[in-house]
Amino acid sequence: MSKILMVATAADSLTLADGSEHATGFWAEELVVAHRELTAAGHDVVIATPGGKAAPVDPGSLAVANVGSEEAVAELSSYLDGIAAQLKAPLSLDEVKTADYSAIVLPGGHGPMADLAFDATLGAILREADDAGTVIAPFCHGPAALLSATRPDGSFVFAGRKLTVFTDDEELAGGLGENTPWFVAAKLRERGAVTKAGAALSSFVVRDGNLISGQNPQSSAAVAAAVLEALQG
Repeated sequence: MSKILMVATAADSLTLADGSEHATGFWAEELVVAHRELTAAGHDVVIATPGGKAAPVDPGSLAVANVGSEEAVAELSSYLDGIAAQLKAPLSLDEVKTADYSAIVLPGGHGPMADLAFDATLGAILREADDAGTVIAPFCHGPAALLSATRPDGSFVFAGRKLTVFTDDEELAGGLGENTPWFVAAKLRERGAVTKAGAALSSFVVRDGNLISGQNPQSSAAVAAAVLEALQG
């Protein structure tokens, strides 16, 4: 079976447009679903963060209002408890050997907007992975991490590539709204990516070669399934 790198945010706060701080982290459902599906298929999932810092869960992603029921919250919390050691002491990105991994999976939450989008070490990993044809699978706000990947001439590694991401409309309606510091989809388009969108808050996945992306939390399972399919060749 394959070794998969799951890159998670280490940011627990995002500075909003009005200068206030918003508690953030990874979105529980996204990380849990992807981790569960990939490990259930027999793959070894290694969690990594910038500097090996603990990966914090976005408190909003464990709120009943966002998850749907107390039972669903309990299920997510139980799974996170089961991988707590990996989340508290993940691999540092600067210790990652890109060639060791068959896929790189990047779940969202608003956290990646605070750290992964600007992390040069991650950018080098993604550039090496893309050049090698390694599966790269960001979803929801995870595609913010792609913005870290530039070439020596300053060009964006994923310019011209088709992908999907939490849309500007979804951000305005169900995300941070007008107070978002920047819109991930808009920034990706500005850098030259070709963004695609399905129905709001519905599962939607785009595959462009080795790049597999999902639009929102509802796409988590479909992204994991697409990664598994890609690994099967």
